[in-house]
Amino acid sequence: MHSKDTPLGTSDKSYAATLLLPKTDFPLQVDAIKRDEQYRQRTTVELYDWQAENNPKDSFILHDGPPYANGHLHIGHALNKILKDIILRYKILQGHKVSYIPGWDCHGLPIELKALERQRGQGSALSPLEIRDLARKTALEAVNIQKAEFLSWGLIGDWENAYLTLDKDYEVRQLKVFHEMMKRGYIYRQNKPVYWSPSSRTALAEAELEYPDDHKSISIYATMVIDKLPLPLQNILPTDQSRVSIIVWTTTPWTLPSNQAIGINPDMKYSFVEVEGDKKEYFLIASERLSEVQKDVNIVVNEVLAEILGSYLIHTTYRHPIYDTIHKVIAASYVNECSGTGLVHLAPGHGMEDYEACKAQSIAIFSPVDDFGRFTKDVKIPDFVGKNVLTDGTEAVIDYLRSNGRLLKQQQYEHKYPYDWRTKKPVILRATPQWFANVEEIKKRAIEALQNVRMLPETARHRLESFILSRNEWCISRQRAWGVPIPVLYDKETGDPLLTNESVQHITEIIREHGSDAWWTMDENELIAPEYRNNGCGYRKGMDIMDVWFDSGISWTLIDEKLKRESHRSVADLYLEGSDQHRGWFQSSLLTSVAVLSKSPYSMLVTHGFVLDEKSRKMSKSVGNVVSPVTVTHGGKGKKANGADVLRLWVASSEYTSDVTIGSKILEQIADYLKKYRNTARFLLGNINTFDYKMLLDYSQLKSVDKYMLHELYHFGKTVTNAYNDFAFIKVMQALNIFTYSSLSAFYFDIVKDTLYADSAQSLRRRSVQTAFYHILTTYMLSLAPIAPHLAEEIYSHFKHVGAVKHSSVFKLGWMDLNPQWDNPQLQSEWEVLKKFRSEVNNVLEKARKNKIIKSSLEAAVDIYVSDASSLYTLLQKYEKDLDLILITSNASIITDRAVDEKHHFMLDIENLGGGSNSNIVVKKAAKHKCPRCWIYNADEGKLCKRCEAIISI
Repeated sequence: MHSKDTPLGTSDKSYAATLLLPKTDFPLQVDAIKRDEQYRQRTTVELYDWQAENNPKDSFILHDGPPYANGHLHIGHALNKILKDIILRYKILQGHKVSYIPGWDCHGLPIELKALERQRGQGSALSPLEIRDLARKTALEAVNIQKAEFLSWGLIGDWENAYLTLDKDYEVRQLKVFHEMMKRGYIYRQNKPVYWSPSSRTALAEAELEYPDDHKSISIYATMVIDKLPLPLQNILPTDQSRVSIIVWTTTPWTLPSNQAIGINPDMKYSFVEVEGDKKEYFLIASERLSEVQKDVNIVVNEVLAEILGSYLIHTTYRHPIYDTIHKVIAASYVNECSGTGLVHLAPGHGMEDYEACKAQSIAIFSPVDDFGRFTKDVKIPDFVGKNVLTDGTEAVIDYLRSNGRLLKQQQYEHKYPYDWRTKKPVILRATPQWFANVEEIKKRAIEALQNVRMLPETARHRLESFILSRNEWCISRQRAWGVPIPVLYDKETGDPLLTNESVQHITEIIREHGSDAWWTMDENELIAPEYRNNGCGYRKGMDIMDVWFDSGISWTLIDEKLKRESHRSVADLYLEGSDQHRGWFQSSLLTSVAVLSKSPYSMLVTHGFVLDEKSRKMSKSVGNVVSPVTVTHGGKGKKANGADVLRLWVASSEYTSDVTIGSKILEQIADYLKKYRNTARFLLGNINTFDYKMLLDYSQLKSVDKYMLHELYHFGKTVTNAYNDFAFIKVMQALNIFTYSSLSAFYFDIVKDTLYADSAQSLRRRSVQTAFYHILTTYMLSLAPIAPHLAEEIYSHFKHVGAVKHSSVFKLGWMDLNPQWDNPQLQSEWEVLKKFRSEVNNVLEKARKNKIIKSSLEAAVDIYVSDASSLYTLLQKYEKDLDLILITSNASIITDRAVDEKHHFMLDIENLGGGSNSNIVVKKAAKHKCPRCWIYNADEGKLCKRCEAIISI
C-alpha cells in the first residue's frame, strides 16, 4: 500500500478487511483542557512523591526564586516556571531525585498598597497591625490564585509544602541570618542619602529602581559669590574677589537649599574670566568647560585673567546662594570635564558622592525634605515650605534665585532618572537614618565564590559581577508595616540602638513562638532581653522592616533542611530566573550566603530574558499587546483553548537566554507542531497496536531501511540528550521537527506503508518495520515528555505493549535506551545516496505527471540506465529488490546492457551522487494492471498480485 489515499475503490471494498490498516483508540483530536486534567495528578503530585522515594541517583535541587504574591500570573511567569519544569522532568527521567519547593515572596509595598486600596481611602486610619492583617490576607489570596494557575501548566513540585516568606519558620530563619551578619560586623546604621520614594514613602534599594531615559528635569546654571580666596591667590585678580562668582550647573535645583560645599577636582585647571556686559562680571569655570559654558549660558569671555590648578583653590570660601552663609570649596576627585562647569554644588543630604566628599571634611548633612518629598520648615524660606521638591518646590527655588540675581540659565533636560519600579514615580536621594549591610566587606569574597559557579549564558557572569562590584552598601531597612521587623530597640534619651547578641536572640525567640506580629502587639518591656531590663535605660521599638530582597535572599537556608540536600553537597544545583535578578535575588542570595557561610548558595545560574510581543515590543495594557498565559491555555475572547502543552512548547521553542517573543502567529505555529507530533504518535501507535515487545526482532534480522531509521533514531536521541543536558531546549525542538517532518513523515512512513498495510501480519518484513516503530515511539515519546508531559502521558497510556511492566506514568520508564549497535555510519552513507537518488527520481516522476504520462507514482515503472562501472550501480544493485518500495513505484529496473528507450525519458545527471557518469531515468506506464487489494500495478487484469493472492489464500 504505497498510496497516501484511503485504499478503497468501488471494486476494492471486498479486500478492505484484509488490509492491516492503523488501529488505535488514541484520538486524532482531543479536548486539551480535559486531557490535561485527566493526566495532571499522575504527572505532578503522584510523580513527585514517587520519584523522591524510588529514583536511585543523587538529588537534584532546583531552588525556586519566589515570585511576588500579587495578582494573576503573567507570561513571564510561564517562561520561568516551565523552563524549570522541563529541567526537573528531564532529571527525573535520568533517575535523579529532584527537589523543588515552590516559594512566594509575600511581604513588601505592592501587597501592602493593594490591601490598603481595598479600604477605599481608610488606609491612613489603620494601625500597623490592621495593615498587616489585611496585607497577609491579600498575599495568601494571591498565593492560592497563582498556585492554581501554576498547577494548570503541569508543573511538578512539592506544592503542599511551598515556602512563604511570611511563614513564621521562614521569618525566624531570616532573623538568624540578620543576627549572624550583625555578629560579623556587616550591619550598621547611618544617616546618609538613600533612594527615597515619595510615592511609597520608604527607602529603596538599587534593585527596586528602574531608569526610564525620557525623564524631564529642569537644569540650571547658578552663581555663588566668592567670599575669600586662599591667601596666595588673593592678589591675582584686578578686582575685588567678592565680585567673582563660581558658576555651578545642576539638574536638581531643589537641592540648592541643602548646599554645603562646592567640589572641584584638584588635578583640573580652572580659569578666572572677565565676561562682556553692561557691567564687568567675573566668573570661575573649569578651563576645559569654557567654550561649552559660553554656548549654553550665552556669555562671551573678554579675557582669561588667570588659570589655576584646582588644588590651589581648595579652601576658597563662598556665600550660599539662598542663605548667604559661608561655605568652603573642597576636593572631589569624581568631578570631571565632561559636563557642567567643573565645579559641583554639593548637597551631602541628597547625593551619595556629595555625602562621601563632605564626610571626609566633616561637613554636616542638611536635608529639609519630608517622607512625602516636600520641603519642611527647616528650609527656612516660607515660600518653599510644603512644596513638592520635584515640581512646585523646584519652581520656587528657581524663582528665588532669579529674583536674587543668582540664575544664569534654565532649560529642560531629558535624561535617565531613577523611578520606583512599583509606583512608576520618580524617586529622590534623601538623607535618613537607615540600616545597611556592608557590601564593601563582602563583595570581594562574593566575586571569588562566583568563579566556581557555571553561568548560562556565560555573558551573565560579567553582568552579575559588575552589579556586585558597583555596590558598597545595601540599604536593608524600609519604613512600612508589612514585613519582618528589624529587631532593634532604641534608647529613649540618646536614640542609640540596642543591637546585641542577647537582645536579637531574645526577640528572635519571641517571634519563633508568637510570629512577627508580636513586634507590634507586645510592649517594649516584653521585647527587652532580661539582661537590659534593669539597666536604668528606657527603650522604644524601632518601626523599620527589612527589605524584601533580604527576605527572599535568605531562602538558601532551606537547602540543607527543607530541600533534603545530601551531607556532602550543601548548595543548590541550580537557580534559574530572569535577567532582572542580577540586581535582585541572584545578588541578595549570594551576598547573604557569602556573609554567613562564605560560599555561593548555587552551583549554576541560568538567566532568561523578558517576553516581548511579536514585534519585539514590551507588553503593555495601553498598547493592547499583552498575552495572558491563561488565555493561551484556556482560551477566551475568541481565542482557542490550546491546553498547557502549547504554552510549554512555546517556551521550549524560544531562545530563552535572550528576550523572547510571543503572539497569535507564533502560537498558531506552535499548535501546528503539537498537532504534527500527535499525528506522528498516532500513526506509530496504530501500526503496532497488536505488536508485543516480545515480538521484537534482533537487530541482525532487520531490513536495511529499518536499520537505517534506527541509525537516525540513535543520533536523534543523542542530539536530544545533549540538548537537554545543556538546557538548550530550542535544539530539542529543532531535532524533533527535523526528525518528525523529514525523517519520518516525508521519508520513512511513505516507504513502509505498503509493508505495514498489505503484508501478512507475521511477515518478517512487517515485523522489522514494527520493531523499528516500537523503538521510535519509545524514544519519540520520551523526547517529548519533559516539554509536553500531557501528550507524552497520553501516548504512553495508549502504548499497550511497551514492556514487561506497565507503569502509571511515562516518567517512570527512565531515559531513552539508545543501543550503540544502531549507530551504523556505513549504512547511513548508503541511504543518504539512496535518498538523494529518490529525490531526483521524484522530480522526474513529477515531470511525467505534468506530461500526463502517469497520474500517480504507482502507475509508473522506472528504468534506470546506469553504467555497471559506477559506484551508483553497485549501490542500486544491492537494493534492487527494494527499489520499487523506496521509489514508491510499481516497478524499478536497473539497465546496463542496452541503449536508452527514447520514448518518455528524462535526463538525470547523477554524478554528484557518486555515480561517476551521467545516467538516465526513464518513466513509463507500468506494464501490468492495478492490484485491487494493494493498488500496485503488478497484477494480471482482474486478478490480485502474487503477494496479495498468497495472503488471501491463507
